Amino acid sequence: MGKNGYSRKGSYMEKKKENNKIKTSVWDKVFVVCNTLFMVLFVIITLYPVLNTLAISFNDGTDALRGGIYLWPRKWTLQNYSTVLQRQNLITGAYITVARTVLGTLLALAANAVLAFIVSRKDFLFKRELSLFWVITMYVNGGMIPTFLLYRGLHLTNSFWVYVIPGMFSAFNMLVIRTYMAGIPDSLEESAQLDGAGYTTIFLKIISPLCKPVYATVALFVAVGQWNSWFDAMLYNRMSSNLTTLQYELMKLLSSVTNQSASAEAMKNAAGTVTPTSVRAAATILTMLPIVCLYPFLQRYFVTGLTIGGVKE
Repeated sequence: MGKNGYSRKGSYMEKKKENNKIKTSVWDKVFVVCNTLFMVLFVIITLYPVLNTLAISFNDGTDALRGGIYLWPRKWTLQNYSTVLQRQNLITGAYITVARTVLGTLLALAANAVLAFIVSRKDFLFKRELSLFWVITMYVNGGMIPTFLLYRGLHLTNSFWVYVIPGMFSAFNMLVIRTYMAGIPDSLEESAQLDGAGYTTIFLKIISPLCKPVYATVALFVAVGQWNSWFDAMLYNRMSSNLTTLQYELMKLLSSVTNQSASAEAMKNAAGTVTPTSVRAAATILTMLPIVCLYPFLQRYFVTGLTIGGVKE
């Protein structure tokens, strides 16, 4: 009796599991296969240029001219990186770029966070008008010449601070942080005020710790922008070699090895195994390496901060 009861119960559970299984049609399987193939193709298309550039950067320059290098170097060498790193202005540009990235990111994050905190307060009188004013600045620009004249009048040209001060305030970053702060319960702020906390204490000890995801997202945006910027160095600090940036030096290097055949031939004769293509690949890898190394540490905050901070009321 007991065995029959257990067998009936077991058969009943098996039938129930079979009924609970999701029935997939032929079209569902076709969709899964096509979706998988598309994602694999997308990954290959996205990663191949980077892997190919990495392979060429470690390959002998003269050998690379033969072609046929795809994902793995055929003749290993570090001469390309040695040639790039021996340029004095490139090292100077690296120092300036690291300094502007670190300082610019910290100041921009602090400035936008304070502005977002002010605008997100419900008792702030002009938050709608001020937010509208910042939104307008995202679509209206004074132009390159008025901006240059303004910076020159403020004595920002031929100065390191032209890399930092203009990028401290961003309407987009401020609105993202403001929207994230607006989603924080008001009861936290009210409880802190009942305990005698002021706005400074509330911002530093309550709001900011809860805004780490959106802070990391904005910091990544600003850091990538600062690291990749070269136009401001060419426009405002072109005559100051001690204020050059890594990207600007890379741009000049790529232009010289691509367009000036005489310079490229002289470089080839001097290094023996270095060509414009291999130098360009090595310089590109050196430039993007810090951002690639930084992103994995902020990736877990990136999606959360951008998704929650991007929801508009």
